[in-house]
Amino acid sequence: MTSIEHETTADVLARRAQYVSGGVSTPRLVVAAAEGARVTDREGRTFVDFAGGIGCQNTGHRFGPVVDAIHRQADLFLHQCFMVGVYEPYVETCRLLAELSPCAGPDPKSILLNSGAEANENAVKIARAATGRPAVIVFDNAFHGRTLLTMTMTSKVHPYKAGFGPFAPEVYRAPAPYPYRGVTTDDALAGLAKLFKSEVDPQTVACVLLEPVQGEGGFVPMTPDFPARLAEVCRSHGILYVDDEVQSGVGRTGRVWAIEHYDAVEPDLLVSGKSIGGGLPLAAVTGRAELMDAVPPGGLGGTFGGNPLSCAAAVAVLEAIREPGFLARATALGESLRARLDELAARHPGIGEVRGLGPMLALELFEQSPDRARAVVDAAFDRGLLLLSCGLYGNVIRLLPPLTIADEELDEGLAMLEEALAAGLAG
Repeated sequence: MTSIEHETTADVLARRAQYVSGGVSTPRLVVAAAEGARVTDREGRTFVDFAGGIGCQNTGHRFGPVVDAIHRQADLFLHQCFMVGVYEPYVETCRLLAELSPCAGPDPKSILLNSGAEANENAVKIARAATGRPAVIVFDNAFHGRTLLTMTMTSKVHPYKAGFGPFAPEVYRAPAPYPYRGVTTDDALAGLAKLFKSEVDPQTVACVLLEPVQGEGGFVPMTPDFPARLAEVCRSHGILYVDDEVQSGVGRTGRVWAIEHYDAVEPDLLVSGKSIGGGLPLAAVTGRAELMDAVPPGGLGGTFGGNPLSCAAAVAVLEAIREPGFLARATALGESLRARLDELAARHPGIGEVRGLGPMLALELFEQSPDRARAVVDAAFDRGLLLLSCGLYGNVIRLLPPLTIADEELDEGLAMLEEALAAGLAG
């Protein structure tokens, strides 16, 4: 057998086929190293990264302050379990989340978990405990995770739900605004009102969960007035508003949280994840003390939630992304990227819409099929660019470059994107 350090991409992929479940979808890429906005494979080929491990690298691969923080923490201890021994990095992460919280009410508190799905599930637990109500409302095109409850809450059958039922009870789905597909704010709110008449009594609803920019659903930003009007509906019925910012948060849209783009909206609970850990697994639920303390001691927790290394990384990330210079750079990146994508759309009739919020942007292809998008992603890979598709029909190309990407790397990636679009949309 070839020694591991000398294995080729083909060697690793052969062992992957032998030992790893086929239920995990994987590409042709075998990563050897990553730095900033670049990923290097086993043969030394370098890719410009517009995928970011599905939105987990807003600060870039091996962000210096994160690496330094991890090294310092690794020299002290790797694991304690916060329920066995309290440690400062967990507390400091929660302090920063409190200072950055967009939530309603005073004295924000947090709980730290391992993943966005786990955090969304805990947000529902907290909402149920605080309200004494069982029901949950989610929206078309939502993605909230892969656990039983969050899979139920997710709005896409293949590959996330097919064959995995029965699903969790007391989850109800309402329309979400999607102007490109003809769904307005008024349409969405009318659908919610109908849901209250036909499916669920609003007095039994604990919370609604909404992504301000729907990630897996196609990078669909909520219309400017929808979050505020939804929040008003929630207040009128005593329903908690849960803001799922697992993919849209941590500076991704040019603000610390995407909900900050919307006037007069203060969610009751905020769910964060992905980039918050700088590449290590971490997620959180944040909200005012009366909600976060509604669960009795022992009702929340987990062995690895808020691992010390992940928390040390999160402190470095949160300190960095709160800086005005970082957010200004992200905003400028979004403006530049949007202008370039609009130019691409003007030259390629196969592109139906450019959309997003700040530097969280995507191209929806006109054809409601995954085939063209898959061809574009493959063509990009062949040219040295990592891309991801998304959307209910798999026909959306999403762009998640690091917010720290250099101008020349962005130009290089966009040039490859244009070539990939020409190749993938041909015929």
